[in-house]
Amino acid sequence: MNPYAVFVLATLLISFVVELVAEWLNLKALSPAIPAGYEGLYDAQQYAKSQEYTRVRTKFGLIHSAFSLAVLLIFWFAGGFNWLDHLVRNFGLGPVLTGLLYIGILVLASDLLSLPFSIYSTFVIEERFGFNRTTPRTFVTDWLKGLGLKAILGGAILALILSFFEAAGPAAWIYCWIASSLILIVLQFVAPIWIMPLFNKFTPLPDGELRKALNDYASKVHFTFKDLFVMDGSKRSTKANAFFTGFGKNKRIALFDTLVQEQTVPEVVGVLAHEVGHYKLHHIITGMIISLLQLGIMFFLFSLFLGNRLLFDAFGMEQISVYGALIFFGLLYEPVSFLLSIAMNAHSRHNEFAADRYSVQTAGDSHSLISALRKLSIKNLSNLTPHPFYVFLHYSHPPLMERVNAIARNAGKAEAVEYAEVHG
Repeated sequence: MNPYAVFVLATLLISFVVELVAEWLNLKALSPAIPAGYEGLYDAQQYAKSQEYTRVRTKFGLIHSAFSLAVLLIFWFAGGFNWLDHLVRNFGLGPVLTGLLYIGILVLASDLLSLPFSIYSTFVIEERFGFNRTTPRTFVTDWLKGLGLKAILGGAILALILSFFEAAGPAAWIYCWIASSLILIVLQFVAPIWIMPLFNKFTPLPDGELRKALNDYASKVHFTFKDLFVMDGSKRSTKANAFFTGFGKNKRIALFDTLVQEQTVPEVVGVLAHEVGHYKLHHIITGMIISLLQLGIMFFLFSLFLGNRLLFDAFGMEQISVYGALIFFGLLYEPVSFLLSIAMNAHSRHNEFAADRYSVQTAGDSHSLISALRKLSIKNLSNLTPHPFYVFLHYSHPPLMERVNAIARNAGKAEAVEYAEVHG
């Protein structure tokens, strides 16, 4: 049997089994007893609801994953990739436009197959647990806007990649890397101004106690930004968050309206201080550099498999093409992507602890940050006792109890040092 076919099939099945084991362990780690120290925060009914939410989302996720894997395998072994290739080649559009059509059909088909799962997730599961505020009209317009952005932005980037690999020879991967990197950097500036407002309304935070507190904190740590905005997150969900986008003087801070409504002023300051910590500790720029390096490595590896006859045979393809190579290399690259995601999640969890420390050190209020994190956890029905293996695979943020314990320890050390300095 074709070695590439064996490798891809094996990695797909192994990945699914690993995910199955991780989800099973995570469900086994659920306990009806509220963890020590959290009894006063949860009542028994609310804690049971959070565990049921984890169970329901886990089972739903596994069904979705199994369905997606089954569809891929059926399409593959039924000769779907070659059939579609024949179909799009009949239009005689040339290699770039043919590639755009080929990949566009696959992406659209994937989106359509996932659509019922997205509808069920939003209007059944999220509705059942009191999160959903998305109307059918908002859901449809969001989906259409997302599809439009994929067609415009994704299509433009894909056309660029196909053009370089069709015409630029051995150096094509370098040109693709440079061009894609520049586009991604530009998007960091463009997204807050033109893309994000397509989905949400951003209103300047009105004058008052909260705005003054946030401005005072930003001045204290020399964090310049263009403006403070409240985002209508409640348009879709009751869940809350805060973030900032952009670089330099164009940085914009956005607070979910649910966060503003449900958190005290010191708690919001603590959350914002955590986000500022990511910027001040260079987590954002470091993350971008790592992502761009990974992109370069991926383009280089892709260039090595371009035109590989065995790879195309593995998927039943009669003719070799750049667009076909992109799809098949993506499947071949999946194990590398999976391992990189584990490493990046571990790096992200480390950064979260560091940003928490920064928040406490600069805002000087560990209690408000802990209170804010606990409120967010309760509100979002977060799992307080995830299995370590599941955290290892999937968590970009440390579990709540680990974060709270780390904040308390660091705050205790700081207070001890301060006491020693004062009292000699």
